[in-house]
Amino acid sequence: MITSELPVLQDSSNESGAADTVSLSVSVSELEDPTDTKGKKKRGRPGRPPAANKKPRKSPAEKATGGAKGRKANGVPQTNGEGGDPVTLFEVVRMGKSAMQSVVDDWIESYKQDRDIALLDLINFFIQCSGCKGTVRIEMFRNMQNAEIIRKMTEEFDEDSGDYPLTMPGPLWKKFRYNFCEFICVLIRQCQYSIIYDEYLMDTVISLLTGLSDSQVRAFRHTSTLTSVIARSMKLMTALVNVALNLSIHQDNTQRQYEAERNKMAGKRANEKLELLLQKRKELQENQDEIENMMNSIFKGIFVHRYRDAIAEIRAICIEEIGVWMKMYSDAFLNDSYLKYVGWTLHDRQGEVRLKCLKALQNLYTNRELFPKLELFTNRFKDRIVSMTLDKEYDVAVEAIRLITLILQGSEDALSNEDCENVYHLVYSAHRPVAVAAGEFLHRKLFSRHDPQAEEELAKRRGRSSPNGNLLRMLVLFFLESELHEHAAYLVDSLWESSQELLKDWECMTELLLEEPVQGEEVLSDRQESSLIELMVCTIRQAAEAHPPVGRGTGKRVLTAKERKTQIDDKNKLTEHFIMALPMLLSKYQADSEKVANLLQIPMFFDLDVYSAGRMEKHLDALLKQIRLVVEKHIETDVLEACSKTYSILCSEEYTIMNRVDIARSQLIDEITDRFTHSVEDLLQEAEEADDDDIYNVLSTLKRLTAFHNAHDLTRWDLFGSCYRLLKAGIEQGAMPEQIAVQALQCSHYSILWQLVKITEGTPSKEDLVALRRVVKSFLAVCQQCLSNVNTPVKEQAFMLLCDLLMVFSHQLVSGGREGLEALVFNPDSTLQNELLTFILDHVFIDQDDENQSMANKIEALHKRRNLLAAFSKLIIYDIVDMPAAADIFKHYMKYYNDYGDIIKETLSKTRQSDKILCAKTLILSLQQVLTHPVLLWTERRLNVSGIKELARRFALTFGLDQIKTREAVATLHKDGIEFAFKYQNPHGAEFPPPNLAFLEVLSEFSSKLLRQDKKTVHSYLEKFMSESMSERREDVWLPLISYRNSLLTGGEDGDRMSVTSGASSKTSSIRSKKGRTPIHKSKRIEEESSVEASWLRGNDSLQTPGALTTPQLTSTVLRENPRQAADTHLPDHDSEPGSENDYVHNRGLMEDDAEPIFEDVMMSSRGQLEDMNEEFEDTMVIDLPPSRNRRERAELRPDFFDSAAMIEDESVSRTHTHTALQW
Repeated sequence: MITSELPVLQDSSNESGAADTVSLSVSVSELEDPTDTKGKKKRGRPGRPPAANKKPRKSPAEKATGGAKGRKANGVPQTNGEGGDPVTLFEVVRMGKSAMQSVVDDWIESYKQDRDIALLDLINFFIQCSGCKGTVRIEMFRNMQNAEIIRKMTEEFDEDSGDYPLTMPGPLWKKFRYNFCEFICVLIRQCQYSIIYDEYLMDTVISLLTGLSDSQVRAFRHTSTLTSVIARSMKLMTALVNVALNLSIHQDNTQRQYEAERNKMAGKRANEKLELLLQKRKELQENQDEIENMMNSIFKGIFVHRYRDAIAEIRAICIEEIGVWMKMYSDAFLNDSYLKYVGWTLHDRQGEVRLKCLKALQNLYTNRELFPKLELFTNRFKDRIVSMTLDKEYDVAVEAIRLITLILQGSEDALSNEDCENVYHLVYSAHRPVAVAAGEFLHRKLFSRHDPQAEEELAKRRGRSSPNGNLLRMLVLFFLESELHEHAAYLVDSLWESSQELLKDWECMTELLLEEPVQGEEVLSDRQESSLIELMVCTIRQAAEAHPPVGRGTGKRVLTAKERKTQIDDKNKLTEHFIMALPMLLSKYQADSEKVANLLQIPMFFDLDVYSAGRMEKHLDALLKQIRLVVEKHIETDVLEACSKTYSILCSEEYTIMNRVDIARSQLIDEITDRFTHSVEDLLQEAEEADDDDIYNVLSTLKRLTAFHNAHDLTRWDLFGSCYRLLKAGIEQGAMPEQIAVQALQCSHYSILWQLVKITEGTPSKEDLVALRRVVKSFLAVCQQCLSNVNTPVKEQAFMLLCDLLMVFSHQLVSGGREGLEALVFNPDSTLQNELLTFILDHVFIDQDDENQSMANKIEALHKRRNLLAAFSKLIIYDIVDMPAAADIFKHYMKYYNDYGDIIKETLSKTRQSDKILCAKTLILSLQQVLTHPVLLWTERRLNVSGIKELARRFALTFGLDQIKTREAVATLHKDGIEFAFKYQNPHGAEFPPPNLAFLEVLSEFSSKLLRQDKKTVHSYLEKFMSESMSERREDVWLPLISYRNSLLTGGEDGDRMSVTSGASSKTSSIRSKKGRTPIHKSKRIEEESSVEASWLRGNDSLQTPGALTTPQLTSTVLRENPRQAADTHLPDHDSEPGSENDYVHNRGLMEDDAEPIFEDVMMSSRGQLEDMNEEFEDTMVIDLPPSRNRRERAELRPDFFDSAAMIEDESVSRTHTHTALQW
């Protein structure tokens, strides 16, 4: 029986009934000799002293140390004076020098001699494993209850020390954790033959562990749980289950022997043997009942409460081990009374716990024999498991999909069509492990052959070489039905690991495409053929490149030798097959542009050496012939680009087939160029009288040449001349068709780039440089004129080409030892810069309110506008266009944040890296433009300030936290802002505020970026523009000035303002103390930076600031308490449901009666983050500024920002005046 020290559990739920009791149908102990019942020792009673005639033997620790006795707390071994060996059981296990078998045998011998001393050593072992420094003495063990002992140990426990052996890192403690579990396992296994039934050892251990599990000390609870759960499941439960299994065999044998003996005739029946068998059966049943009592006591006393512990690690241990129990001893544990704990914990907040639940269930669903017992659980919690496929923790989602796959394998009827569809779409997930798991599920559900032999026989009867025809049709149908996802590459990658045999069956794919369907087969529709070709190309790419598509994975990983061999074999296989099949496919589908564009991607994955090595030149000629026919038949851009790329790959110099392909390409270009030249002459001669045929001839040939000019050097055909004539004629006459102008611009651009490549690769002559400069200059002029074209596509094309050419022929062209190309550098004049900026303002920063336009068209238009803005921003970043032009872009940062916020922010970051001062001037200029344009009355400007302040606040956040680096830039910003605010006088008189005074309220957003001493200097500069009457005005119209002055005075002086700042400093003192002290080298650097006198702002002739400046207190928004966060701290958690884990932890005791907990459902969701903080830190980390100069260099390089006369510190400002300003 369990001792009275065990807590009395009053449970009103059904778990206290027979359902939660481990009802063993077999016996649960093992005898050394099943036929010998006389050798069993009499059970002892708790507290009974050992026999007086027995001499106590040494403990195992004493045996190991030669009798030395000693102990040191906290796991530090105390050694004897001779050998330095460990002297406690904890140290013996920790060092692991002795075999666990011998350690346990010695302990059992010690227990038989003096069980109190041996148990005391075992109890101290558990206490020390928790990291407790206390030691249980023999008088405490004999005279105190377990609760009193644990309370005493808790008082001596330093939980903040982190000295917790079972969780400490390092190889030594990793070995200790292994030795700990092994010791418990061996101990229980060895005790099962004798002392496990003495009603003293197990009662004492279980009582101690139950008390430890109730402790408020986390380490005690964890050790108790780890000991009782892991030892009970992996170790103790393993031993008990083995005992139960052995006893079941003995009990069955005994029962059979008894029945056989009883059925004998009366004369032959041995009554003594019947009595012995009855006595043996009774003894086995008693052992079974006692072990059952032990298991129930541990389960109810520890697991029921710890599975919902506040510590996620303890909850995870409980769930992991109950899964082991269910798998090992399914007859007793695999029922709804225990499965409910796993089902409830599927809603746990921590992903680690949810992951353990899913893995425990996977171990159960792997065994199909257990499915009948899991049927009710599956119906009850299936929806939750399916929803976990969208878990925000990707590891949990992967395991949930694998569990769903196991459920499908066990019973296809368990999942509805809706459940399956929820998993199907995950094959398009960007996270590859999730997609691969979903691909495995899809393969099991749709693409696995149920009867391979029957399908092979059917394929042979139909004349097919592969039995995968029906599966490929099913794959095509699945792809077509996935209307929300059209990424074939993602689908192929998801199925690659589970369905490689199907996806690499290119012979079957070409059979379906080329051969006519036989009797019993359906004809593939046009959409199905297009989808099959797309999937086939994706499988070829996956096999040849051997890495996932873009967006899946972090990058190309190094292939193993086996993977590399597989890749080479697959590439050879697909090359040998498609060298012959591709010309036939192109011949059949040459009229379909979509199919042809996909098929022409296949040659880029060929091993082109096969053409010459396998003597397959005739197949190469057939391929070139089909490509030529495709070029002549199509004018679609994607088809022509695919043909051009195919020619480029086949013309690689490393292959012997280059000459054959080059001849075919040259012949094709000659013919197209001749037709283009004649058609251009006809079009220019007929001018306005040209008909549609003339326009089509020019457009079709020009499209083909432009597509080829992109990948091939066609300068020897001099296409620039004809294109330039077309563009000049269009500008002069104004009647050139839109598409011809766009194609002529693009073809001319390619021609210029190829000429530049020739010059840079060789040694150009002066004539070549002059000729290219003349060509570039004339083309830039044409593009500039095209910016005023009536057709938007022409203007956009001209703008993009202008930006690209200005970037290519900028001052960076001469870098890298190319000074000889100086003549080719072009710098745009102010007129061209203004035209480019005007184009951006007219075509990018516009509102798209066309309700009739589809969402796809809106996204495409936005993408085009983003490209335009990015092209112009690059000119600003690389100092090709003057930086002040960026002011017109920066001012739209807030209004168009969703569309262009990332581009504008990156532009701002890069420009600050190049020139901090000029960037600050550009920012203040953009704010001024917002305030003054359009022209507003003073009252309207005052109302418009709130929006400008938000923009200024965003700009201020981009300066980051390092005020030393941005010191000069921020000072310049304030100087320009003050001058702008007082630039104009009010026409009504001096007693009225200046028209731009409201700008000071905007400028106050940047005051926090000033150092303390700089605030004084800026304040002095502000007072230069103020009259005496201004400083005394308190009307509302003067609030911007009052607000700005207060922002400069706050933190600028000490003394009276101490009372104002003391509250804030006290709130943040605890936070600062936790962050630790500033490193010495860093604090010294800050002192040197901040000790620079204020004369850096004045110049050499200005007065010096008296005294040395103190170390500035860097203002950081990190130390400020966010009001939203503070509010959230005091508000109740509305996300947590009643009965959730949060409710158990905060509103209920850990030892409440067990009821079904409703944990918060953690799904894949995005929480709002503090955008301002993210923005501030992001910019601080992105900007890579040069190291700060030393003090002397800074003094020499700093410009004169302020008038020297204004820098004299005004000593007349009284404390009363300052205090009044702060109150405002």
